[in-house]
Amino acid sequence: MILKNLLAGEKSRWKPIIREFEQALGKTNVVQRKDELLTYECDGLAAYRQRPALVVLPRSTEEVAAAVEICDRNNLPWVARGAGTGLSGGALPLSEGVLIVTAKMSRILEVDLENQRVVVQPGVINNWVTQTVSGAGFYYAPDPSSQIICSIGGNVAENSGGVHCLKYGVTTNHVLALKIVTPEGEILDIGGQVPEMPGYDLAGVFVGSEGTLGIATEITLRILKTPESISVLLADFPNIETAGKAVTEIIRAGVIPAGMEMMDNLSINAVEDVVGTGCYPRDAGAILLVELDGLAVEVTGNIERVAGICRQNEARNITTAEDSETRLKFWKGRKAAFAAAGHISPNYFVQDGVVPRTQLAKVLREIEELSARSGYQIANVFHAGDGNLHPLILYDEAIPGAFAEVEKVGEEILRLCVEAGGSLSGEHGIGADKNCYMPQMFNETDLETMQLVRSAFNPKGLANPEKLFPTPRTCGERANVQIPGQMKGAELF
Repeated sequence: MILKNLLAGEKSRWKPIIREFEQALGKTNVVQRKDELLTYECDGLAAYRQRPALVVLPRSTEEVAAAVEICDRNNLPWVARGAGTGLSGGALPLSEGVLIVTAKMSRILEVDLENQRVVVQPGVINNWVTQTVSGAGFYYAPDPSSQIICSIGGNVAENSGGVHCLKYGVTTNHVLALKIVTPEGEILDIGGQVPEMPGYDLAGVFVGSEGTLGIATEITLRILKTPESISVLLADFPNIETAGKAVTEIIRAGVIPAGMEMMDNLSINAVEDVVGTGCYPRDAGAILLVELDGLAVEVTGNIERVAGICRQNEARNITTAEDSETRLKFWKGRKAAFAAAGHISPNYFVQDGVVPRTQLAKVLREIEELSARSGYQIANVFHAGDGNLHPLILYDEAIPGAFAEVEKVGEEILRLCVEAGGSLSGEHGIGADKNCYMPQMFNETDLETMQLVRSAFNPKGLANPEKLFPTPRTCGERANVQIPGQMKGAELF
């Protein structure tokens, strides 16, 4: 009876709030049925699930501001969500909170080719930007593997990268201006129409803030001219260490590829089983994909230099592709690598750490040893040029306790990255997955300073709470995970 009364009281509390949302956004844009809410219980990190109390779908900046203001007035925590493709639990809802979904904000508002910029709403899919301007000889450089489904708003929140981030940078390098709604419901314009603006770089602070500083509702993006010549080199190696050494020596030689990606044998075979490119030798220990672009004479010279370096590092076969059809075929397997992992394992847990290029071979060898020690296979697919690793730890969630063990393997991989002088994340963000590990990389003063920035934008802490930074509640609840920095690899297994 007591529980029934409590549930009735909770329901009555939400009724007037729901009416407020319906008046501001329309009834069809407020989701409250339990079965419909299940659609939004997780992002791409499906191992973490939580059904929100309510979902709202605004269609404009003004409707986002109205939704946030309602949350602020009622002291309701809220989480912003785009396409839900994130891999760090950044859009994981709160059971007592509101999920603000920007999927209906999917218009390209302006195309300004003369000034090489495009203005979009946050629900615009990444690949749509390039499709819109490619006929005029332009493209949008940041290209996550999920670019056919991930949204620009989510890319801004996580500061996403992709294949071409080595030469052209990540999302923050291509965002000129933002219209944002603050956690108090105010509308602000930050950044500008030119790359360099006087004053504090608030746009730079906002990009990568993982929804803790507000919601971007209009984003001005920088687009680039399509290069005169593009060529992709595919080299296969006897093992992942020799491929890693080739990566280091290519950069040391002064060649900056547009993209440089690596896949190990496990990933190669998974891709060939699913996609069937016919390009990747199944017996290779690793393959290296190197894309070079620019003036035709420059590309020709650099292809020869890269091929020579690969041969010096025991590359067995080298193939190049200049025509667009073959280039796309080369890249098709790499883009499908995460999905292909589902063919060889019921489940996988992907991590996202960064190491200096000079440490690639060493860290990859240590990950192989970790895989053998833990008993879990690890498929390695990563942005080799900037040392951004994406190890996929394969497991079966039907086995009791398997996920808790896999989380420990993931933590150990992140520890290896940080100890090698790297980072906890290259592009997937911290979210709910890695917030407990932030003390591995930052000291108490660092974290307090970051919280000062967060509090300046988000004084009540209602915007995406319990993400990005460690909290006693969330880190205490994680099963069998000790305090970050207090555990050594030998203690894990």
